[in-house]
Amino acid sequence: MQEPDIRTYPHGIHAVDTRYVRPELDASHLVVRNGRAAFVDCGANSSVPSLLAALDALDIPRANVDYLFLTHVHLDHAGGAGTLMQALPEAVAVVHPKGAPHLADPAKLEAGTRAVYGDAVYDKLYGTIEPIPEDRIHAVRDEEVMLLGGSRFRFLHTPGHALHHVAIHDEDAKAIFSGDIFGISYRVFDNPAGEAFIFPTTTPPQFDPEQMHASIDRIVSYGPEAVFLTHYSRVTDVDRLAGDLHRDVDRFAEIAREWAGEPDAEDRLRHALHDYVAGRVVAHGAAVDKATREKWLAMDLNLNAAGLLAWRKRMEKQR
Repeated sequence: MQEPDIRTYPHGIHAVDTRYVRPELDASHLVVRNGRAAFVDCGANSSVPSLLAALDALDIPRANVDYLFLTHVHLDHAGGAGTLMQALPEAVAVVHPKGAPHLADPAKLEAGTRAVYGDAVYDKLYGTIEPIPEDRIHAVRDEEVMLLGGSRFRFLHTPGHALHHVAIHDEDAKAIFSGDIFGISYRVFDNPAGEAFIFPTTTPPQFDPEQMHASIDRIVSYGPEAVFLTHYSRVTDVDRLAGDLHRDVDRFAEIAREWAGEPDAEDRLRHALHDYVAGRVVAHGAAVDKATREKWLAMDLNLNAAGLLAWRKRMEKQR
Protein backbone atom coordinates (compact mmCIF):
# COMPACT_ATOMS: atom_id res chain seq x y z
CA MET A 1 0.00 0.00 0.00
CA GLN A 2 1.35 3.42 -1.01
CA GLU A 3 1.50 6.18 1.54
CA PRO A 4 -1.53 8.44 1.13
CA ASP A 5 -1.01 11.74 -0.70
CA ILE A 6 -2.41 14.35 1.70
CA ARG A 7 -2.41 18.14 1.41
CA THR A 8 -3.36 19.92 4.62
CA TYR A 9 -5.09 23.30 4.67
CA PRO A 10 -6.28 25.53 7.54
CA HIS A 11 -9.37 24.66 9.58
CA GLY A 12 -8.62 20.93 9.62
CA ILE A 13 -9.21 20.37 5.90
CA HIS A 14 -7.10 17.67 4.24
CA ALA A 15 -7.20 16.89 0.50
CA VAL A 16 -6.59 13.18 -0.04
CA ASP A 17 -5.70 12.11 -3.58
CA THR A 18 -8.06 9.27 -4.45
CA ARG A 19 -5.69 8.01 -7.18
CA TYR A 20 -8.61 7.84 -9.61
CA VAL A 21 -7.16 7.49 -13.14
CA ARG A 22 -4.05 9.56 -12.36
CA PRO A 23 -2.59 11.63 -9.50
CA GLU A 24 -4.11 15.07 -8.87
CA LEU A 25 -7.27 14.38 -10.84
CA ASP A 26 -9.74 13.49 -8.08
CA ALA A 27 -9.69 14.51 -4.40
CA SER A 28 -11.62 13.50 -1.34
CA HIS A 29 -11.59 16.13 1.39
CA LEU A 30 -11.28 14.92 4.96
CA VAL A 31 -12.54 17.55 7.39
CA VAL A 32 -11.60 17.26 11.08
CA ARG A 33 -13.20 19.37 13.84
CA ASN A 34 -12.65 18.78 17.54
CA GLY A 35 -11.72 15.16 16.95
CA ARG A 36 -14.72 14.37 14.75
CA ALA A 37 -14.31 13.82 11.02
CA ALA A 38 -16.18 13.75 7.72
CA PHE A 39 -15.18 12.89 4.18
CA VAL A 40 -16.49 15.03 1.33
CA ASP A 41 -16.76 12.71 -1.70
CA CYS A 42 -14.77 9.50 -1.81
CA GLY A 43 -13.79 8.51 -5.34
CA ALA A 44 -14.25 4.97 -6.65
CA ASN A 45 -13.85 1.60 -4.93
CA SER A 46 -10.14 1.69 -5.73
CA SER A 47 -9.88 4.93 -3.72
CA VAL A 48 -10.99 3.47 -0.41
CA PRO A 49 -7.58 2.13 0.72
CA SER A 50 -6.08 5.62 0.28
CA LEU A 51 -8.84 7.20 2.36
CA LEU A 52 -8.46 4.69 5.18
CA ALA A 53 -4.68 5.14 5.05
CA ALA A 54 -5.22 8.89 5.42
CA LEU A 55 -7.21 8.32 8.60
CA ASP A 56 -4.37 6.20 9.96
CA ALA A 57 -1.74 8.76 8.97
CA LEU A 58 -3.67 11.51 10.75
CA ASP A 59 -4.39 9.32 13.81
CA ILE A 60 -8.16 9.51 13.35
CA PRO A 61 -10.03 6.42 14.58
CA ARG A 62 -12.51 5.11 12.03
CA ALA A 63 -15.25 5.34 14.65
CA ASN A 64 -14.65 9.13 14.78
CA VAL A 65 -15.83 9.61 11.20
CA ASP A 66 -19.41 10.84 11.59
CA TYR A 67 -20.30 11.55 7.97
CA LEU A 68 -19.62 10.90 4.33
CA PHE A 69 -20.84 14.07 2.61
CA LEU A 70 -21.54 13.34 -1.07
CA THR A 71 -21.89 16.26 -3.47
CA HIS A 72 -23.58 13.91 -5.96
CA VAL A 73 -23.57 10.23 -6.85
CA HIS A 74 -21.53 10.21 -10.07
CA LEU A 75 -19.09 7.38 -9.56
CA ASP A 76 -15.86 9.41 -9.54
CA HIS A 77 -17.37 11.08 -6.46
CA ALA A 78 -19.38 8.30 -4.84
CA GLY A 79 -18.51 4.98 -6.48
CA GLY A 80 -16.65 3.82 -3.39
CA ALA A 81 -19.27 5.07 -0.91
CA GLY A 82 -20.72 1.66 -0.05
CA THR A 83 -17.29 0.07 0.38
CA LEU A 84 -16.03 2.99 2.48
CA MET A 85 -19.11 2.97 4.71
CA GLN A 86 -18.49 -0.69 5.51
CA ALA A 87 -15.20 0.41 7.13
CA LEU A 88 -16.70 3.38 9.02
CA PRO A 89 -19.04 1.95 11.65
CA GLU A 90 -20.52 5.26 12.87
CA ALA A 91 -20.74 7.20 9.62
CA VAL A 92 -23.89 8.39 7.88
CA ALA A 93 -23.92 9.13 4.15
CA VAL A 94 -25.41 12.56 3.46
CA VAL A 95 -26.74 13.16 -0.05
CA HIS A 96 -29.38 15.04 -2.05
CA PRO A 97 -32.84 13.39 -1.82
CA LYS A 98 -32.69 12.52 -5.54
CA GLY A 99 -29.39 10.72 -4.97
CA ALA A 100 -30.36 8.76 -1.88
CA PRO A 101 -32.22 5.93 -3.70
CA HIS A 102 -29.14 5.28 -5.86
CA LEU A 103 -26.98 4.73 -2.79
CA ALA A 104 -29.43 2.17 -1.41
CA ASP A 105 -29.87 0.44 -4.78
CA PRO A 106 -27.06 1.26 -7.23
CA ALA A 107 -28.42 -0.79 -10.16
CA LYS A 108 -29.76 2.17 -12.17
CA LEU A 109 -26.67 4.22 -11.38
CA GLU A 110 -24.45 1.43 -12.68
CA ALA A 111 -26.54 1.03 -15.82
CA GLY A 112 -26.46 4.77 -16.53
CA THR A 113 -22.71 4.96 -16.03
CA ARG A 114 -22.12 1.98 -18.30
CA ALA A 115 -24.18 3.77 -20.96
CA VAL A 116 -21.89 6.81 -20.75
CA TYR A 117 -18.50 5.07 -20.48
CA GLY A 118 -19.08 1.65 -22.06
CA ASP A 119 -18.63 -1.70 -20.32
CA ALA A 120 -14.84 -1.96 -20.70
CA VAL A 121 -14.10 1.43 -19.16
CA TYR A 122 -16.76 0.95 -16.49
CA ASP A 123 -15.33 -2.38 -15.36
CA LYS A 124 -11.81 -0.95 -15.24
CA LEU A 125 -12.74 2.15 -13.24
CA TYR A 126 -15.60 1.15 -10.97
CA GLY A 127 -16.37 -2.53 -10.48
CA THR A 128 -19.20 -3.62 -8.18
CA ILE A 129 -20.99 -0.74 -6.44
CA GLU A 130 -21.90 -1.73 -2.89
CA PRO A 131 -25.29 -0.58 -1.57
CA ILE A 132 -25.61 1.40 1.66
CA PRO A 133 -28.36 0.44 4.15
CA GLU A 134 -31.19 2.96 4.07
CA ASP A 135 -30.89 3.66 7.80
CA ARG A 136 -27.34 4.95 7.19
CA ILE A 137 -28.39 7.42 4.48
CA HIS A 138 -29.57 10.96 5.22
CA ALA A 139 -31.37 12.85 2.44
CA VAL A 140 -30.40 16.46 3.08
CA ARG A 141 -32.74 19.41 2.53
CA ASP A 142 -31.77 22.62 0.81
CA GLU A 143 -30.29 25.02 3.40
CA GLU A 144 -30.15 22.27 6.02
CA VAL A 145 -27.34 22.75 8.55
CA MET A 146 -25.44 19.81 10.01
CA LEU A 147 -22.87 19.93 12.81
CA LEU A 148 -19.45 18.31 12.85
CA GLY A 149 -17.51 18.76 16.08
CA GLY A 150 -19.48 21.96 16.70
CA SER A 151 -18.84 23.41 13.22
CA ARG A 152 -21.77 24.29 10.98
CA PHE A 153 -22.06 22.93 7.44
CA ARG A 154 -24.88 24.27 5.28
CA PHE A 155 -26.05 22.17 2.32
CA LEU A 156 -27.06 23.95 -0.87
CA HIS A 157 -29.00 22.28 -3.64
CA THR A 158 -27.03 23.32 -6.71
CA PRO A 159 -28.28 21.81 -10.00
CA GLY A 160 -26.70 22.45 -13.38
CA HIS A 161 -24.20 19.61 -13.47
CA ALA A 162 -26.67 17.12 -11.99
CA LEU A 163 -30.15 17.55 -10.58
CA HIS A 164 -29.08 15.78 -7.38
CA HIS A 165 -26.03 17.98 -6.74
CA VAL A 166 -25.27 19.74 -3.45
CA ALA A 167 -22.53 22.14 -2.47
CA ILE A 168 -21.51 22.48 1.18
CA HIS A 169 -20.78 25.76 2.95
CA ASP A 170 -18.26 25.36 5.76
CA GLU A 171 -18.98 28.39 7.94
CA ASP A 172 -15.82 28.18 10.07
CA ALA A 173 -13.49 27.87 7.08
CA LYS A 174 -15.46 30.39 4.98
CA ALA A 175 -15.23 27.84 2.19
CA ILE A 176 -17.46 25.86 -0.15
CA PHE A 177 -17.02 22.22 -1.10
CA SER A 178 -18.34 22.35 -4.64
CA GLY A 179 -18.14 18.86 -6.14
CA ASP A 180 -18.47 19.57 -9.87
CA ILE A 181 -20.78 22.59 -9.95
CA PHE A 182 -17.90 25.11 -9.68
CA GLY A 183 -15.95 23.39 -12.45
CA ILE A 184 -12.59 21.68 -12.81
CA SER A 185 -9.21 23.22 -12.00
CA TYR A 186 -6.26 20.90 -12.41
CA ARG A 187 -3.10 22.09 -10.69
CA VAL A 188 -1.05 21.17 -13.78
CA PHE A 189 -2.67 24.18 -15.51
CA ASP A 190 -1.70 26.74 -12.84
CA ASN A 191 0.39 29.47 -14.45
CA PRO A 192 3.81 30.61 -13.15
CA ALA A 193 2.08 33.25 -11.01
CA GLY A 194 0.16 30.47 -9.25
CA GLU A 195 -3.17 31.49 -10.75
CA ALA A 196 -5.68 28.70 -11.32
CA PHE A 197 -7.27 27.80 -14.64
CA ILE A 198 -10.87 26.60 -14.51
CA PHE A 199 -13.50 25.27 -16.91
CA PRO A 200 -17.00 23.79 -16.54
CA THR A 201 -17.91 20.14 -16.51
CA THR A 202 -21.01 19.44 -18.62
CA THR A 203 -21.14 15.63 -18.49
CA PRO A 204 -24.39 13.80 -19.33
CA PRO A 205 -27.19 13.45 -18.70
CA GLN A 206 -28.40 16.50 -16.70
CA PHE A 207 -26.29 19.50 -17.72
CA ASP A 208 -28.37 22.68 -17.85
CA PRO A 209 -26.69 26.06 -18.51
CA GLU A 210 -29.30 28.24 -16.79
CA GLN A 211 -29.20 26.10 -13.65
CA MET A 212 -25.39 26.09 -13.72
CA HIS A 213 -25.23 29.89 -13.94
CA ALA A 214 -27.63 30.18 -10.99
CA SER A 215 -25.68 27.67 -8.89
CA ILE A 216 -22.35 29.41 -9.56
CA ASP A 217 -23.91 32.71 -8.47
CA ARG A 218 -25.32 31.05 -5.36
CA ILE A 219 -21.87 29.82 -4.36
CA VAL A 220 -20.35 33.26 -4.89
CA SER A 221 -23.14 34.87 -2.83
CA TYR A 222 -21.70 33.23 0.31
CA GLY A 223 -18.43 35.14 -0.17
CA PRO A 224 -16.15 32.11 0.18
CA GLU A 225 -12.45 32.72 0.65
CA ALA A 226 -11.79 29.34 -0.98
CA VAL A 227 -13.65 26.69 -2.93
CA PHE A 228 -12.63 23.04 -2.64
CA LEU A 229 -13.22 21.18 -5.91
CA THR A 230 -13.20 17.43 -6.30
CA HIS A 231 -11.11 18.05 -9.46
CA TYR A 232 -8.71 19.32 -7.98
CA SER A 233 -8.94 20.77 -4.48
CA ARG A 234 -8.47 24.31 -3.24
CA VAL A 235 -8.86 27.42 -5.39
CA THR A 236 -9.08 31.04 -4.33
CA ASP A 237 -9.70 34.23 -6.38
CA VAL A 238 -13.27 33.00 -6.47
CA ASP A 239 -14.83 35.99 -8.25
CA ARG A 240 -12.40 35.75 -11.19
CA LEU A 241 -12.95 32.02 -11.53
CA ALA A 242 -16.73 32.43 -11.37
CA GLY A 243 -16.51 34.94 -14.21
CA ASP A 244 -14.47 32.47 -16.26
CA LEU A 245 -17.04 29.74 -15.61
CA HIS A 246 -19.97 31.96 -16.62
CA ARG A 247 -18.22 32.88 -19.87
CA ASP A 248 -17.35 29.25 -20.63
CA VAL A 249 -20.85 27.95 -19.89
CA ASP A 250 -22.20 30.45 -22.43
CA ARG A 251 -19.54 29.55 -24.99
CA PHE A 252 -20.06 25.81 -24.49
CA ALA A 253 -23.81 26.28 -25.05
CA GLU A 254 -23.11 28.31 -28.21
CA ILE A 255 -20.86 25.55 -29.53
CA ALA A 256 -23.59 23.00 -28.84
CA ARG A 257 -26.12 25.08 -30.75
CA GLU A 258 -23.72 25.44 -33.67
CA TRP A 259 -22.98 21.75 -34.09
CA ALA A 260 -25.76 19.70 -32.49
CA GLY A 261 -27.71 19.24 -35.72
CA GLU A 262 -24.72 18.35 -37.90
CA PRO A 263 -23.58 14.89 -39.02
CA ASP A 264 -21.03 13.47 -36.57
CA ALA A 265 -22.27 16.08 -34.10
CA GLU A 266 -20.42 14.74 -31.06
CA ASP A 267 -17.06 14.64 -32.88
CA ARG A 268 -17.58 18.17 -34.19
CA LEU A 269 -18.58 19.37 -30.75
CA ARG A 270 -15.54 17.76 -29.18
CA HIS A 271 -13.15 19.34 -31.69
CA ALA A 272 -14.73 22.77 -31.23
CA LEU A 273 -14.56 22.45 -27.44
CA HIS A 274 -10.95 21.33 -27.67
CA ASP A 275 -9.92 24.32 -29.77
CA TYR A 276 -11.65 26.70 -27.39
CA VAL A 277 -10.41 25.23 -24.09
CA ALA A 278 -6.89 24.49 -25.33
CA GLY A 279 -6.67 28.08 -26.54
CA ARG A 280 -7.68 29.28 -23.10
CA VAL A 281 -5.00 27.12 -21.46
CA VAL A 282 -2.35 28.66 -23.74
CA ALA A 283 -3.63 32.19 -23.11
CA HIS A 284 -3.57 31.52 -19.36
CA GLY A 285 0.16 30.83 -19.59
CA ALA A 286 0.08 27.33 -18.12
CA ALA A 287 3.60 25.92 -18.25
CA VAL A 288 2.70 22.59 -19.86
CA ASP A 289 3.74 21.10 -23.17
CA LYS A 290 1.16 20.14 -25.79
CA ALA A 291 1.25 16.42 -24.99
CA THR A 292 0.58 17.06 -21.30
CA ARG A 293 -2.21 19.50 -22.12
CA GLU A 294 -3.89 16.99 -24.44
CA LYS A 295 -3.59 14.20 -21.88
CA TRP A 296 -5.32 16.26 -19.20
CA LEU A 297 -8.09 17.63 -21.41
CA ALA A 298 -9.04 14.53 -23.39
CA MET A 299 -11.34 12.70 -20.97
CA ASP A 300 -13.18 15.80 -19.77
CA LEU A 301 -13.76 17.21 -23.24
CA ASN A 302 -15.12 13.87 -24.46
CA LEU A 303 -17.60 13.83 -21.58
CA ASN A 304 -18.40 17.53 -21.97
CA ALA A 305 -19.23 17.04 -25.67
CA ALA A 306 -21.54 14.13 -24.85
CA GLY A 307 -23.29 16.15 -22.15
CA LEU A 308 -23.76 19.19 -24.39
CA LEU A 309 -25.20 17.05 -27.16
CA ALA A 310 -27.60 15.39 -24.71
CA TRP A 311 -28.70 18.85 -23.50
CA ARG A 312 -29.41 20.07 -27.04
CA LYS A 313 -31.39 16.94 -27.87
CA ARG A 314 -33.41 17.44 -24.67
CA MET A 315 -34.10 21.06 -25.62
CA GLU A 316 -35.22 20.05 -29.11
CA LYS A 317 -37.73 17.55 -27.68
CA GLN A 318 -39.20 20.26 -25.45
CA ARG A 319 -39.97 22.57 -28.39
